[in-house]
Amino acid sequence: MKEKRIIVLMGGPSKEAEVSRRTAAAIAEALQSKGYTASTLECNPSTVVRDLQDLQCDVVFNAIHGKYGEDGALQGALEMAGIPYTGSGVMAHAVGMNKKMSKHVFLGAHIPTAQSKSYDSQLQSREEILASIQENFSVPFVVKAASQGSSIGVAIIKDAAKIEEEVTQVLDIDHVIVVEEFVDGREFTVSVLDGKALPVIEIRPHSGEYDYTSKYTTGATDYLVPAPITEAQAARMQHIGEQVYQQMQCAGVIRVDIMMNDAEEMFVLEYNTVPGMTATSLVPKAARAVGIEFPELCEQILQSAGLHKF
Repeated sequence: MKEKRIIVLMGGPSKEAEVSRRTAAAIAEALQSKGYTASTLECNPSTVVRDLQDLQCDVVFNAIHGKYGEDGALQGALEMAGIPYTGSGVMAHAVGMNKKMSKHVFLGAHIPTAQSKSYDSQLQSREEILASIQENFSVPFVVKAASQGSSIGVAIIKDAAKIEEEVTQVLDIDHVIVVEEFVDGREFTVSVLDGKALPVIEIRPHSGEYDYTSKYTTGATDYLVPAPITEAQAARMQHIGEQVYQQMQCAGVIRVDIMMNDAEEMFVLEYNTVPGMTATSLVPKAARAVGIEFPELCEQILQSAGLHKF
């Protein structure tokens, strides 16, 4: 692999492009430190395959969050071009990026998740959506844009007087939304590398909400690894993470976000097929807890590169 030219793809058109660039820079530097020929490339969706071919790319390390990089589009293009890439295939990305579809798969695979209902403003009027939400949910509840990441387009609605305002704001981001019951409890994440769960991390944002600022501002959130929970609770969370990995036919590394309430019931929030790899990111923290430093982690993910993925 060290004789191959590795391109770390970054950027793209999504709202997460800047996070992607930070992730890609860290990955390229780590791979270079291990002796690989690695460089970054800004993704121009209309020319990305030609750009990769012009650079004589042998392997793509995908670091694009959100649209194209995390929704299966890039993976489909690379499959057709015959360029091996890291991470999961088209299906796992497409389902993971769409919170509506991932909810359906969780339920079908008996993976625990909060009760929810989805809406599409291209099929229903906003008035009909608001009426249904008010009929089926009581505050607090959560509204999520179906196809965004990094907590973009997520609103925790605690005041009934603000339902219309906050739902409208999320619909302005994505015409498909998922509304789900608010799970009051502690938040955890399980990274799964090559099918094996890493130590559980507990997420404790100082603001009380793990939003975009809490995720990407150094010092804004405490990450406890291993999480201060019982061995049985940790094993259960790791099992759930591995279940998601298997059911979604994933490859490389994913991150599964889980809530646990006071009754010790666990609920999967979502899974991320291109988890962040910045200084504040969770996968590197979990890997480090079992002795895998960042360059070795990137190298291991690189080994997942291939074609003909599910």
